[in-house]
Amino acid sequence: MKIIVLGAGGAIGSCLSGWLTETDAELYLYDKPSVCSVLREKGITLYKEHKEKKNYKVNVIDKLSDVQNPDVVVVVVKNYSLEPVSELIKREVSGNPVILAMQNGVENQKILPKYFDKVVYCVIEFNAWLDEVGVGGYQNKGPFVIGTPDGSLQKEMAEIAAVFNQGVETIVTDRIVDAAYCKMVINLTNSFTTLVGMGYREVTSLRAYKEVLSNSMYEGLKILKKMGIKEFKTHTMPGWIVIKMGAKLPDFITDGIFKKNLAKMVLSSMAQDVIQRKTGANELESLIGVFISLADKYNVDIPYNRTVYELCKKKFAEEVFVPMTEEEVLAEVRKKQAK
Repeated sequence: MKIIVLGAGGAIGSCLSGWLTETDAELYLYDKPSVCSVLREKGITLYKEHKEKKNYKVNVIDKLSDVQNPDVVVVVVKNYSLEPVSELIKREVSGNPVILAMQNGVENQKILPKYFDKVVYCVIEFNAWLDEVGVGGYQNKGPFVIGTPDGSLQKEMAEIAAVFNQGVETIVTDRIVDAAYCKMVINLTNSFTTLVGMGYREVTSLRAYKEVLSNSMYEGLKILKKMGIKEFKTHTMPGWIVIKMGAKLPDFITDGIFKKNLAKMVLSSMAQDVIQRKTGANELESLIGVFISLADKYNVDIPYNRTVYELCKKKFAEEVFVPMTEEEVLAEVRKKQAK
């Protein structure tokens, strides 16, 4: 199988690219020229949390057209970049490859079919981070969950999974929509953790942090139930019962579980955009913004998410982003609840 990884320099793209070098696929990496230069010279170095690092030599291309008739183009860019990237693929990639879409959320299911007739969607069920270009870590080696909303492309998905599973756990599902929305509930934490600068400042109030974080996910869960979405379970993400317990049970019962899960949290992709890279572009609308719209549609009260969303819109637009404290965010939630 001939595979191009477009966006190979990010955290997920680096992990996937490194792991796929251990398969029998013809693998080609593509990204911005500055990123490609580093990957070509130094390869990709990966490590599982605090364990030993492993370096992978990779095959980097300068143009997508350098590879004739690829079987798969893995698109590892965020939703806000999908339109221009799709146009680039249409211009430069020959043949009719399967597009394997690796984005958070469900917005990609609206964008990509406008450009391509063979799209497989992937939900990433593990955390990864980038220390620098070409060097990154991960908590678990997968899984990737792939599928199509209408159940099409079964042969193509089986072939992709057969290759991917040589390097990383990959699951084919007929419930990709459930899987995507369930992962979005976990991604609701990205907005809050970015807003309070997790990874850049110390948590000053564990109680406030826990209340906002737990209730943000639980509000998302209530929306999914109204929509008729069913739980999609993996061994790497908290289940619905754990999310409900975190929001509903007394602190003395749930503090231990929360602290254990808090220790597993890493710098989110949104925080990297807003705080680290200062790009101006972020996933606010395609993640928590989607849930705001769904809450309006299904008449679900979500004061925690609505407050975080409004605060993020305001703070992310400021010339210099200054994180809020957990107590400040919770105080704004209380104001909204009192209305």
